[in-house]
Amino acid sequence: MLIRAIRAEQMKLHRSPVWLAFVIMPVLPAVMGTFNYLQNLAILDEDWYSLWTQQTLFTCYFFLPALIGVYCSYLWRLEHTHYNWNTVMTAPIPPADLYWAKLLATAGMVVLTQAWVGVLFLVSGKLSGLGGLPPAEMGLWLASGILGGVVIGALQLCVSLVIRSFAVPVGVALVGGIGGLLTMAKGFGVWMPYALVSLGMRANNPTGEMAASPILFVVNSLVFIALFSLFATLWLSKRDVTAG
Repeated sequence: MLIRAIRAEQMKLHRSPVWLAFVIMPVLPAVMGTFNYLQNLAILDEDWYSLWTQQTLFTCYFFLPALIGVYCSYLWRLEHTHYNWNTVMTAPIPPADLYWAKLLATAGMVVLTQAWVGVLFLVSGKLSGLGGLPPAEMGLWLASGILGGVVIGALQLCVSLVIRSFAVPVGVALVGGIGGLLTMAKGFGVWMPYALVSLGMRANNPTGEMAASPILFVVNSLVFIALFSLFATLWLSKRDVTAG
């Protein structure tokens, strides 16, 4: 049943308008970060590393959380329109399978988004005149960002499940990203779901160690995903058929 649910989510994403957001939104922080880097070459003298900090500053705290919020809102949009919620509640699909199908679809979008972020970083670096190759650690940064992004997706799916709106959960994600910035500044980023993506991508200090233990980062990420999955499963299990 999970496989069928996953296929249904894939069909929903096929030729959907979220691909326009997928293409455009990561371009904006890349342009903004590159511009900021080029305007401050006197103090940003670590080449690729400095460019990374400028781009991820905008990506991790503003655009990426909001983009993941768009993905999650869209995945629940069909169920929340008209009387489709009744169909979902009466369909022979276990609640956990319904949620995990959407989470896996979101995870796939996060993987593609991170790959696109990496491409934009390479292109903008070369256009900025940076020589040589980007940091070898970039693959690890992007992979860690995927895990953090899946945590945001797990949470945003819960938000979009409860709030039957497209725009409001996206706004929640944007506020959450800003909250992640504040908690990172206070040193508590590893305990904040929205801050994990920036923590994993070393947005503040790519030349140093992660601001928290890598083991704690992974464990907290998995615990958050498990907790959000449990919440969504319980919520779906207790929801009755309602009017559209």
